[in-house]
Amino acid sequence: MSLTIKDLEQLQSQNPDFRMELVEGNIIVMGLSDYESDEIGSRLLTFLNIWVMPRKLGRVTGSSAGFILPSIETDETGGDPEKRNLRAPDVSFVRAERLKKTQRDFVQLVPDLMVEVKSKSESPSPKGDATRTDTLRERLKPLQEKIKLFLQLGSTVGILIDPDKLLVTVYRSNLEPVVLKDNNKLTIPELLPGWELAITELWPPEFE
Repeated sequence: MSLTIKDLEQLQSQNPDFRMELVEGNIIVMGLSDYESDEIGSRLLTFLNIWVMPRKLGRVTGSSAGFILPSIETDETGGDPEKRNLRAPDVSFVRAERLKKTQRDFVQLVPDLMVEVKSKSESPSPKGDATRTDTLRERLKPLQEKIKLFLQLGSTVGILIDPDKLLVTVYRSNLEPVVLKDNNKLTIPELLPGWELAITELWPPEFE
């Protein structure tokens, strides 16, 4: 049975503590994030908002904001929205001119920037090196595929944050991914000219 966005909304109202996505007619229940992953997402959201809000460049949202995505075959206004996918990146940015007024509903567009933070549940358990590497690749694959889908549908930049390896991978359509480490800075000149963030600022501090 292929479920719709209305089905998801009904289930969500009955289970408000769960985050859900609709993927190809199937409702996917998203588990709670580990504390560190959520803190990293919150830190990035904060750093983005510090730049975006005073300049009125657009809207930054977290992991609970749902986007009704266009189908591959249609543009953003085509097709029955009830039969389309609804996804929620960990952090998103939408340019002001594309969403001039906020909505009390899911939005039917693709964010200009989408970010996924690898959670503990997506990290491999300790095993032999070869097995661990294979498991890591398998668990990263859904996140990479999600990012590639958003890029295919119109996102300008997708970012994957890996707290285990302290790496940030930046994806753009038709370009090789760029891997950033602690001595690098994250920039998104095509969306946020002048903004930059040291990768080390993403990692939660240790207090005395």
